[in-house]
Amino acid sequence: MSNNDRVMLKAMLTNPSKEWKIQELLDSTGWDDQVYVAGSGQSLSESGLVVVTENHRRMVSLDFEGKKALDMGLLEDRIWKWYLATNEEERTMESLFQAGFQRNEAGPGIGLLKAMGVNLVSGKLIADDEELVTSTISDRSDFISKITGENIEATSLDQDLIGHFSGRKGLISIEDIVSRTWSLTVKGASVDEGLLSHVEMIGEVTPELLQGDSWKGAKFKPFDVNAPTLTPTGGRPHPMQALIERIRKVFLEMGFSEIEGNFVQSAGWNMDALYIPQSHPARTMQDTFYLSKPEKVEVREEYLDLWAKVHEHGHDTGSRGWGGKFDKQEAQKGLLRTHTTVNTVRHIAKNPNKPSRVFGIGRVFRQETIDRTHLPEFHQIEGIIHEENANLPMLITTLKTFYSKMGYDDVRVRPAYFPYTEPSVEVDILWRGEWLELGGAGIFRPEVTEPLGTEWPVCAWGMGLERLAMLILELEDIRQLYQPDLEKLGKMPIL
Repeated sequence: MSNNDRVMLKAMLTNPSKEWKIQELLDSTGWDDQVYVAGSGQSLSESGLVVVTENHRRMVSLDFEGKKALDMGLLEDRIWKWYLATNEEERTMESLFQAGFQRNEAGPGIGLLKAMGVNLVSGKLIADDEELVTSTISDRSDFISKITGENIEATSLDQDLIGHFSGRKGLISIEDIVSRTWSLTVKGASVDEGLLSHVEMIGEVTPELLQGDSWKGAKFKPFDVNAPTLTPTGGRPHPMQALIERIRKVFLEMGFSEIEGNFVQSAGWNMDALYIPQSHPARTMQDTFYLSKPEKVEVREEYLDLWAKVHEHGHDTGSRGWGGKFDKQEAQKGLLRTHTTVNTVRHIAKNPNKPSRVFGIGRVFRQETIDRTHLPEFHQIEGIIHEENANLPMLITTLKTFYSKMGYDDVRVRPAYFPYTEPSVEVDILWRGEWLELGGAGIFRPEVTEPLGTEWPVCAWGMGLERLAMLILELEDIRQLYQPDLEKLGKMPIL
């Protein structure tokens, strides 16, 4: 029993049958911090000396929009009063605007009325049942008028209306309040008060303490290493940056070197070098951010000639090509890179006869609609093994080793199709009993490697960093990674 436990128990023994409130315990013990009461109360409860009783209450108060509604009336109430005061022919949206309602009010307000049976027919507002609308709005207004104080017990209010206003932004706030009381058990009430005197206890073992003999025979404060604790609130790396550093460390440990590249690239290096046909859907404005500055990125003529030959008839790669006429102007359009593979192909072009194992982690850009699994700007993890004896088993072993070091031992690969690798595979990991696809891999096609000046095989892979982050951080929405919510970020696991 700690000294704080002794102080609290001794205070409660002054009135063993009392149900103590927190302020009463603070006054009786002389403490000024509720944490002491909560901590000692929990400790005494676990020892069977005290019973902790919790009382849960839901309190409702008006939020900023609710306070405005209290003074001015609810939005639907104000529009409905206009409706009743207007003749049938004038009940149009134009008349509503002329009456002083702003567009940011009219739209939501009409939406609220539609839910009550008011429809917009041929530009005019028509109510199916005016009495029902009037009654519903009256109930809502009465609800708002009842919440005039800071907090009202939720149990005293209409539960359906609490649910309704909870779904409307800024009208009401709901706070769950927990109050606690502490009372002695039979065992606690029978404790001898004479045993509750203050005991000197050592709470910290220091080198200075161990150099002397004062610790011999002393009592040490017990510590429970399994007890729950607060997450540190000090500065820490952003979870995404921490994950990037972790991935970087894994690849460096595996003997890879890191490469980087520019965000702005030519369409030639970004797509033509990868044998993506110029008629491919990925080349359209719907998927790619083309630039007006720079509108053109110069590419060496020798590469333009080689890509033209490969695309048109396969050149000497053994391929038949895509046919048609290769557009060199198209290949020099400026764009934001759509993948980090552009870095690896440029690395091969600069080092065609030099064995290399490299990786890169970088941002890429695509015209994606933002939702829970897509962003227009995200990160890719890219890597290659470029050497004379590179092969598919080597690639699969590398990927399995990487995921194992990241904490996922169950990895499988499946045949797949990608435009610039053959053979191609998709990599899945087992997560919560399900197989999840995290990336693609394969051996670069000769149409990719030979124009770059190498005849060695190239094992290549690419995976989305954000999807891996969602798994590791157990997120349901990819947007949570980039929201400036320090509280949520602080609760994410430390990687």
